[in-house]
This record gives sequence, structure tokens and C-alpha cells, in this order.
Amino acid sequence: MTLYDFNHDSFNYKYQNMKKNIKISYPSSEKIYMKGEIYPDLRVGMRRINLTPTVTNDNGKRVEKPNDPVLVYDTSGPYSDPNVEINLSKGLPKLRQPWIDRRRGTQMECAKRGIITEEMEYVAIRENMNCKELGIESHITPEFVREEVAAGRAVIPANIRHPESEPMIIGTRFAVKINTNIGNSHAHSSIEEEVEKAVWSCKWGGDTLMDLSTGSNIHETREWILRNCPVPVGTVPMYQAFEKVGGRAENLTWEIFRNTLIEQCEQGVDYFTIHCGIRLKNVPLANGRLTGMVSRGGSIISKWCQIHQQESFLYSHFDDICDICARYDVAISLGDGLRPGSTYDANDAAQFAELDTMGELVQRAWAKNVQAFIEGPGHVPMHKIRENMERQIEKCHGAPFYTLGPLVTDIAPAYDHITSAIGAATIGWFGTAMLCYVTPKEHLALPDKDDVRTGVVTYKIAAHSADLAKGHPGAAVRDNALSKARYDFRWKDQFNLALDPEKALEYWKSSNEVGGKYCTMCGPNFCAMRISQELNSDCSQP
Repeated sequence: MTLYDFNHDSFNYKYQNMKKNIKISYPSSEKIYMKGEIYPDLRVGMRRINLTPTVTNDNGKRVEKPNDPVLVYDTSGPYSDPNVEINLSKGLPKLRQPWIDRRRGTQMECAKRGIITEEMEYVAIRENMNCKELGIESHITPEFVREEVAAGRAVIPANIRHPESEPMIIGTRFAVKINTNIGNSHAHSSIEEEVEKAVWSCKWGGDTLMDLSTGSNIHETREWILRNCPVPVGTVPMYQAFEKVGGRAENLTWEIFRNTLIEQCEQGVDYFTIHCGIRLKNVPLANGRLTGMVSRGGSIISKWCQIHQQESFLYSHFDDICDICARYDVAISLGDGLRPGSTYDANDAAQFAELDTMGELVQRAWAKNVQAFIEGPGHVPMHKIRENMERQIEKCHGAPFYTLGPLVTDIAPAYDHITSAIGAATIGWFGTAMLCYVTPKEHLALPDKDDVRTGVVTYKIAAHSADLAKGHPGAAVRDNALSKARYDFRWKDQFNLALDPEKALEYWKSSNEVGGKYCTMCGPNFCAMRISQELNSDCSQP
């Protein structure tokens, strides 16, 4: 029995009225599973989008040419499988439990010993989709995954207490991933709303999820999210520790923070953002900035350092933090507490002093077989983005980079998902492994479901654009299929291959309404009136 042993089988004791069943669906799609070769019992979930045939007219005779279905990376987990019964009060199936039961050691420890874990083969299959069947050459093999994890260049966030999660990988030589942020703030949203936002994020393509709750019911909110989330979940433990001392930074102690870490490890958090890189000597470097220190976690620990005139306990106890994380195979995301909060402050001495410290800490984490990645800005104008990536690779020894945006201009409140996606696509092309999404309400308000959807889809565009630029294996397959559908006037396939099929169809309908009916001038293949009815017949109108 550990300090915070939690009975996962009875976590629903207070919330019997929560909606029990949530399902995810996509038009003209089906859930399929690919098997492993090293581990034949692996079932790697994919989404197969079925396409309609290309129809041509050959001297008055209808000619159909089939179009192959397209497999796409799927983050929806069991929610999109019609054969899996979902009950939120019971949680998702524990996919990884048998693997965990028969294995000892972290992913990094196994990788260093030459062992390819089930998670490693799983992510290799997932990254490649069906490249082999399409004749597309790929460098991503289970052995390659093992090598990248062993070297610290890639991270598989997979707490042994979160067996519901489906393995994914974060690394420069893999597909660019995106993270979404959710969380309640002093009763502004309910636990049910946060769980729904988590599932909603998975529907639209969020690869990981950060629960940034700061209000009431932090522990319960996190438990509900973890038991029902098929993607890795991250947190900022300092937020909960800060609540435990009534919001007074000076009252924080290593013991309080340590106990919070153990509590969250026991629940199943897959990675922690910890602002270990802030040093007492570097805190004054932010004094001359236009926007000072904007990181909440960074501000809390910086204030503690200044009040006590001591080195941060996050830095001085970093080896202890690693020992705790190693027991659960929790990854550490080295937080950028001195990140710039404006383009004016980008690439300054404070930001880079912290980055240099992170380079020291990441090697200490690796020495204890703890996976780690590095967080980055923030707000960076376009001409300074490349320097961020190059310096991070040099100073942090190739550890994966995880950036918020960056925003390339500060003049667009309500449109910061766009200003940041420009920077995100650029830095993803240069080598950033994961992008933290920004919603239209960034800097303005907490995101609701609509904002989550907009933020995720916007960042899927940025990440996929970077994958195309990097030449990631198979990245162009979906683009080419959609382009061909557009050329063939296969409207339905254009919608279904889109990142947001429902929005594409909605816009098409609104622009093709004539007198309450849909325009029949829809190209040679499909009557516009029939698209929404999922019919595959050609246009019968003149």
C-alpha cells in the first residue's frame, strides 16, 4: 500500500449521475486493427476512410474506377470502435496491463538493454500506418524506435498506472504530435465537462492531453480523465501543491511537492511539467523584460527562491524527482518557466540561461533511465525561430523539443490559434517533436468544447504541414487522395478525407443552398442533395 493508493475500481462513488456512454464516429470510416510481428497479439487501432469510385462517361456509358481506402493515424481509442462498450464510470479497457505485468524497468531502461517492448513495436506500426502495403519505404522499425528511446531522442510517455493509454512516441524523426490543455479553475467547469473535453480532443486528433486543473476537485477530475483517456496525460504538479498551501508560495516545501508527485504517479499521470531549470541566480534576468515572467509554475517557484534566498527545491531535489518517476515510468517535461511572454522578449538571456540548465538536467534524468523532453516558447517572431531549435538541439543533446506555438506576433487576441500555428508549423519543420495547441481564447478565457476543436484542428494542420516538409513516411498519402478527389469532383470524399469533415460539409451546404434546396451543379459524380445521405450514386440531374 503506497501513500496514495487509489481504488480505481470504485472511483465513481460520488458521480453516479455522470453520462455513462460517449462514442466517436467519423463519416465513411471504420475502425481496423493491425497486428504485430514481434508481438502477434498487438492490436494497433487505425481509421480506414473508404472512398467512392471515380466515375467517368465513355460514349454515354458509365465507367467506375475504384479508389483505395486511406488509413489515417487514430487517436480516438476505443470510443470509435462499435464493438467496445463504453462506460465512463468503469473506465476504458486496460490495454497495456498484460505488458506491464510481465515487464520490469522503464521504457528507457529496456531500450538500453536492447529490449524491444510491446509499446515500441506498437508505436512503430502506428507511425507507419500501412506504408509497407503501399510500397512506401520507411525508416521507422521497432528496432529504430528502441534506438531512439535508448539515446533519449524520443519519448514514449506510458505510466504503468495508466494501462488504458495507447502507446505513442514523441521525437524529431517521428510524426509531429500535438498536445491539448484542459482543466477546471475554481469551479468554472464540472468534472463531466472536463471528461467530455478530453474525449472531444481525442476525436479531433489530440495526441496527448494536459490536465491543468487548479480549482476544486483536482484529484477527482484527474482520476476521471485518466481512467477514460486513451492518450497520455500530463500535469503540472506544482499547481496542486500550490493549492495545498493555500496559494502561498513561501509555504511550499519539498515534502509537499514530493507527496503530490507520488499521488499523481499513483493515479497514472504519464508526464510531468516541472520547472526544474529555474536557478536562483537566473531569476533576476527576467527583470528587464517587457512582460516579465509569464509562466505560472515558473513564477511560483521563482517567488519561493526569492523569499527564501535558496536554490529551488525542484533543482536541488532533481535526482529524487527522477527516482520517483522511474518507479512508475513517468516522463519529465522540463518546463520553461523563463519562457518569453512576448515577441519583444524572445531569445533573451533569461530564456537561454534556463535552456542551458535543462541540458544538464536531461542528462541526469537519462542516467536514471527516466525519459525527458524539453519545453520551449512561447512568443518568438519568425526570424528568431530557427535559433531556438538549433540551440535546443545543441544544449539539450537531441532530447525532444515541445513548444507552445510559438506565436509569431502579439497583435491578434481571439486569433492566437492562427498566429501560433504559423510558428508551430515552422518550428515543427525545423525539428520540434510536439506542439502544444493554442485556442482562439488564449490570453482571454478558458477554452470550451468549440475552442478545443478549433485549437486541435488548427494544430493538426501545423503538425501535418511539418510532416510533409520533413518527408515523414506516408505523410503525403492523405493529401494526394484528397487532391485526386477534388480533381474528380468527388465531393463526399473531399469532406471525409478532411481533418474536420463535418465543418467542410457544413460550409459546402451553406454556400450551395438555392431556394431551400441544394444546387445540382455539383460536378459529374454526386448529386449534392444526396451527399448528406451517404449515397454513392452519380448525379442524376442535368
